[in-house]
Amino acid sequence: MKALRFHEFGTPEVLRYEDAEQPVAGEGQVLIRVAGSAFNPADNGIRGGNLPFPVTLPHVPGYDVSGTVDAIGDGVTDFQVGDTVVGFIPMTEDGSAAEYMVAPAGVLAKAPSSIDLADAAALPSVALTAWQALFDEAGLKDGQRVLITGAGGAVGGYAIQLAKRAGAYVIATASPRSHDTVTAAGADEVIDHTTSTVLDSVTEPVDVLLNLAPISPDEFASLVALVRDGGVVAATTAWMPTPSDDTRGVRAAGIFVRADVDELTQLVALVDSGELTVDVAQRVSLSDLPAIHTQSAAGELRGKVVAVPDAS
Repeated sequence: MKALRFHEFGTPEVLRYEDAEQPVAGEGQVLIRVAGSAFNPADNGIRGGNLPFPVTLPHVPGYDVSGTVDAIGDGVTDFQVGDTVVGFIPMTEDGSAAEYMVAPAGVLAKAPSSIDLADAAALPSVALTAWQALFDEAGLKDGQRVLITGAGGAVGGYAIQLAKRAGAYVIATASPRSHDTVTAAGADEVIDHTTSTVLDSVTEPVDVLLNLAPISPDEFASLVALVRDGGVVAATTAWMPTPSDDTRGVRAAGIFVRADVDELTQLVALVDSGELTVDVAQRVSLSDLPAIHTQSAAGELRGKVVAVPDAS
């Protein structure tokens, strides 16, 4: 089979599109014929050796997958050959940037039937991140106010949609190029952070602050003043501490996404019911994925990208 791999850590130039041995499903695993492999910014960090995920070289990147079950290993009872699936794959294992991959059956859910199977790869890790931040960690409820900073990315898009569905009032920060995207996702207010400050723009306290933006620690800490007493500050920005305010009972919650099949199944159901939109900016061939790594590393990538196996 063909796969994208790196044999050493480094810049995108270490990526090779090459022949690789097709994996075999072991106990508790399924073999997936890949339809789509979503690119995530963390793929750059793993490839560069900058993130604490111990991978074995050579390594196939890509931890979001959609595809069709091609074979099942011993002990797998929830799936059969021919099922279409999506999943957030363990980041330490060989990933989805290949024609075939093996995955633990326990991280897979049936794929949405209402969208193209390849595009479904854009759902798992980012939608789970939004869900777990808003509901598992922040406990967002109907009638509450949420401020989402850096809402123009993939996680932000899902967070806006999920918060609105839950009955929250959503304030989102975004640059002009993302204004239409966050508005379409359902934000009640959009703050252009390039022309105005968030502190000046938010005039009433929020119940939840979700930071998805690479802001400075000082700026992040200053935003805690916008959170009501007893509120929650949640963040996916693992490179800096999430601030809190113990004197006012404002709690901090750092988000480290985990595979959760029950939650992923609920997200799939929302997609199929039309309550959640999966937004894919572009599809590329698997052999062109190194160029996406390069664009992302240079800060030039916009929107969610899904790689599909090259036509044979």
